[in-house]
Amino acid sequence: MKRWIALAAALCATVALADYPDKPIRLIVPFAPGGVTDTSGRLVAEALSRRLGQPIVVENKAGASGNIGVQQVAMAPPDGYTLVLGFDGTLVINPHVFPNFPIDVQKDLEPVGKIGDAVLILVAHPSFPAKTLPALIDYSKKQPNGLSYGTSGVGGTPHIAGELLKLKTGANLVHVPYKGGGQAMTDALGGNIPLVYTAVAGALQHVKAGKLVPIAVSSAKRVGSLPDTPTFIEAGVPGFEVSSWVAILAPAKTPRPIVEKLNRELNAVLTDPAIVERLATLGIEVTPGSPQKLADQIRDDLAKYGEVVKAAGIKAE
Repeated sequence: MKRWIALAAALCATVALADYPDKPIRLIVPFAPGGVTDTSGRLVAEALSRRLGQPIVVENKAGASGNIGVQQVAMAPPDGYTLVLGFDGTLVINPHVFPNFPIDVQKDLEPVGKIGDAVLILVAHPSFPAKTLPALIDYSKKQPNGLSYGTSGVGGTPHIAGELLKLKTGANLVHVPYKGGGQAMTDALGGNIPLVYTAVAGALQHVKAGKLVPIAVSSAKRVGSLPDTPTFIEAGVPGFEVSSWVAILAPAKTPRPIVEKLNRELNAVLTDPAIVERLATLGIEVTPGSPQKLADQIRDDLAKYGEVVKAAGIKAE
């Protein structure tokens, strides 16, 4: 009897895969339109829809730092027709920052595949006296009130990166949260704050123009667009690697054949040179891989960032 049940289940899965998709797919972006995450999601959705032969309709469901959109997908039918554009800040940092985070990421969502990593960078106003990371750390320890650094807000990946730098080096840094990365950048350009931690894409043009000084990038290797800027590891902080990543996930219990098909087509999209180049202009380095690889990263990052959030005492306002 068990054998027949297994065969029936396999047959149903095969039929489901053969028909899938036979109608439009929704991709929930849990942020407002226009940001790097939203733009990258729309780019991938357009290319993926061509491969699947069905429209992928992007819907922005902003609110609560991405929690509202993610919860909506977690509660959707697990049929492959509702997906979410996952962001590390929402999936592996928010569960530690928000006391009432609405879902269990590892139980309520099914990883489909990772799109890529957005490297972070620490930049300074040209008037700032320290031009290297060791000099910055030393300078910060001599400031009675600490050294301010701005980010896009409390609990975001740049904030976590700044707190991790404090923990690893003893730097006397003071977080100044803004309501968005654009506001933090404006204050840095105006000299109102000495440092900003942000995505490379948001700072690149200002660094190229000499309006900001790059201190270090948070990737494992140097960034092609800034080949003279060292990594934090090269600058003397072993193991310091913090990238903001973006991925696609489905509701838990989505049939495995559907997940695997979506993963195959997503990975195919990410090998298209035109897509790779366009994502690179957004500061995203493509990192195609398996659903399991994404699941492993979510598990590891939940543990890593949980320690940082606890040590820094970070809580959502």
